[in-house]
Amino acid sequence: MNKLKILVTGGAGFIGSNFLNLFVPSSPDHYFINLDKLTYAANLLNLEQVSSLSNYTFLQADLADYQSVEHIFSKYEPDLVIHFAAESHVDRSILGPADFIYSNIIGTFNLLEGCRKHWMTEENTNQKLFLHVSTDEVYGSLGEEGLFTEETAYDPSSPYSASKAASDHLVRAYHRTYGLPAIITNCSNNYGPYQFPEKLIPLMILNALAEKPLPVYGKGENIRDWLYVEDHCCAIWTVIGKGKPGETYNIGGNSELKNLNLVHLLCENLAEENGKNPDHYRKLIEFVPDRPGHDLRYAIDNSKIKRELGWQPQEDFSKGLRKTIRWYLDNPDWVEIVQSGAYKKWIDENYSKRGAVK
Repeated sequence: MNKLKILVTGGAGFIGSNFLNLFVPSSPDHYFINLDKLTYAANLLNLEQVSSLSNYTFLQADLADYQSVEHIFSKYEPDLVIHFAAESHVDRSILGPADFIYSNIIGTFNLLEGCRKHWMTEENTNQKLFLHVSTDEVYGSLGEEGLFTEETAYDPSSPYSASKAASDHLVRAYHRTYGLPAIITNCSNNYGPYQFPEKLIPLMILNALAEKPLPVYGKGENIRDWLYVEDHCCAIWTVIGKGKPGETYNIGGNSELKNLNLVHLLCENLAEENGKNPDHYRKLIEFVPDRPGHDLRYAIDNSKIKRELGWQPQEDFSKGLRKTIRWYLDNPDWVEIVQSGAYKKWIDENYSKRGAVK
């Protein structure tokens, strides 16, 4: 890649901050503009290691405000947009879907309009790319067998997945209608450092350490494919360098696990770290009423990105999980800061009705 001005949206969130921490220091010829609204799940502490680098700038703005998007495109003239920004928590979308419509649909639309206005008037768009980071949840639920491919029909179950499906369709429409150079990636469940503790793995880690209930939906039989966040970030970088505009690439970690089995594994690893018996943490497991529209199973066929671009996950799940647990144990200050009053209010609102807050 030639020298690029790269606009990263949502770069103070979980995946975006891991991406910037990996590639800002290792790519000094590229200039990175991090645009983030700084909602509850974003944290500039995630980016302390890159904040002072000369090829990095942070901007606070709301993608749902087109004037802000237009100003950024006019001032910085990005060549590449990596669109991580999204409201992403299914439970929150069930309780309050409006934020997901504004952020995930209107925000994506505004970005696409910015690209269309500033890129499509140029004679050569070869050095331009809109990379839209999406989710496997747009495909709906699998049965006990089968895998999601890039040709799987969309069948979203939650307001969150429906909003991401809508944004995916907008990106494809802008490519087909206007010729906007765009690529979509659909990934499986990410885990790793800096993940906000509403998500399953950090929620269970921090609740267990605090001797709080470990709330498991239903019978814990829902299955997810787990992808270490740095593997996902490397896949994104690979798609940027080798991917073909107009294509979709599924990114999975080849690590399917039932939710209950994952929680048991977390209990075992935490016990090993803290010199306790696993039953010390297992006794905290509480089964709570399932959420509406809870998809049974997600599993990704990532053979296309392996075959065409040469990427495959590098992190073994058991090792990645231990690294993740160790990170949360080693960063109590970060944990304390993100567990603010707003976070505690949310946990109470979502789980107290299910009998799992004490």
